[in-house]
Amino acid sequence: MAEHNMDLSAEFLAIAACPACHAKFAVDYDRAELVCTNESCGLAYPVRDQIPVLLIDQARSTL
Repeated sequence: MAEHNMDLSAEFLAIAACPACHAKFAVDYDRAELVCTNESCGLAYPVRDQIPVLLIDQARSTL
């Protein structure tokens, strides 16, 4: 599997929130995603070329 280089700053992660429910994110380095920590939401947003794609229609459901 290719290694994903996700160099997201601590400052960004401290303020980033899920666009759907406004919960904080967990970082999934293996899948190169930001995963919503709200158990009832569970959307995972892709990170492409080190840029988080925080569009609900681009998110993957983890539920």
